[in-house]
Amino acid sequence: MSLINVSNLTFAYDGSYDNIFENVSFQIDTSWKLGFTGRNGRGKTTFLNLLLGKYEYSGHISADIGFEYFPFQVQNKENQTLDIVGEIYPDYVLWELLRELSLLKVSDDVLYRPFDSLSNGEQTKVMLAALFLKENSFLLIDEPTNHLDMEARRLVSDYLNGKSGFILVSHDRAFLDHCVDHILSINKTHIEIQKGSFSDWWENKQRQDNFELGENDRLRKDIKRLTEAAKRTEGWSHQVEKTKNGTKNSGSKVDKGYVGHKAAKMMKRSKSMEQRQQSSIEEKSKLLKNIETSESLKISQLSYHKPQLAELEQVSIYYGKREVCRDVSFTIERGDRIALSGKNGSGKSSIIKLICGEDISYTGTFRRGSQLQISYVSQDTSHLQGNLSDYAREHGIDESLFKAILRKLDFSRLQFEKDMADFSGGQKKKVLIAKSLCEQAHLLIWDEPLNFIDVISRVQIEELLLDYEPTILFVEHDREFCGNIATKVVEL
Repeated sequence: MSLINVSNLTFAYDGSYDNIFENVSFQIDTSWKLGFTGRNGRGKTTFLNLLLGKYEYSGHISADIGFEYFPFQVQNKENQTLDIVGEIYPDYVLWELLRELSLLKVSDDVLYRPFDSLSNGEQTKVMLAALFLKENSFLLIDEPTNHLDMEARRLVSDYLNGKSGFILVSHDRAFLDHCVDHILSINKTHIEIQKGSFSDWWENKQRQDNFELGENDRLRKDIKRLTEAAKRTEGWSHQVEKTKNGTKNSGSKVDKGYVGHKAAKMMKRSKSMEQRQQSSIEEKSKLLKNIETSESLKISQLSYHKPQLAELEQVSIYYGKREVCRDVSFTIERGDRIALSGKNGSGKSSIIKLICGEDISYTGTFRRGSQLQISYVSQDTSHLQGNLSDYAREHGIDESLFKAILRKLDFSRLQFEKDMADFSGGQKKKVLIAKSLCEQAHLLIWDEPLNFIDVISRVQIEELLLDYEPTILFVEHDREFCGNIATKVVEL
């Protein structure tokens, strides 16, 4: 066991006025299985890069252990997989590698195939197996679940559960719950570490948020009461002070000493109330700093004139002579929320392309409603560049609504000035989702929309789909999201 010590860490990118981290201090035990969470753009990958020594920073990071980062950058993907493993870890021992692959249910023959011929899931598993051979390193595992199907996620989660000594960045709640024993979270104002699973951390966060909201409400009422009381007391003291000299045409004598004493006493009481009010304001200012805003989102979907939008009957899809999927049958009816499920390579994306109107070779019967308007969210975000205003105009969507949705998904106004090419993976996915929500469509088709998207935004999107009940066909490997959203599951 050893410790990673972070003290007074401060960091900002060149040319930026805003610090990503400011005077952050904490300790990590290298035997922990540490889940790393926080909203998109808060600096999770930046922190991993600081551990790797990629940037200059203020403060101190000390550790008597080396760091290794996942995913490894593979330069020559056409090389044999065994050669790629050699690049990741030149000193590997073959039987140890085979042991790790066996734990991940990967057959030995993948080692003797070109790396680029492996599926995304197989590539992920091979790189994880190679990384965990490095026993004297602390592993920084950055979003390994993207593009993994549910079965692959379960296998990788089981695998990580049997390991220790890593930081795992993931937004998949069920995945994190199964394989971590601590949570490192980047909040609005600080970084904190809690022992337990992701669900433990989430429950604690909600409890703390509810407590602060209650305290905030109590203090707001207290401040209002004190303000009103102070104004009344100050008004009384001025009125009493005026009586010191008596009123005109009054023949009565006034005890000026008594009246002055009484006015001073009232003024003192007013000042005391003012001090208590200020104290309450200061106490209130400490609250709500880490409560994440997650306002509800709003959409208005077009209503299709018929109950049935599309139908597939005994559909088989081919690429050349290769059969991608066989005898797929289901209907999309108004109000359906359909999860298209299946292992990687089972034909989910091909079915989506067919429904979206692409020229796909198929047999069987496919019917699509006339004048059906579809809004599509792709897996790919690499085409995003330029500013958000131009993007909204280019796609004919309401710029104000588009940016309002992004604000609710935790975009700062500063983010609106940046080039989309510089956004994080999660921020780019939010751009595609916000665009889709702005489009006038009868049917939403979302292909793995949650890759890279933070947990709080996932919950917002879940609530949106449950509240507005749009007709949607989606592919998503987040087990909890599918369980909460889907009214039908089509298994390929």
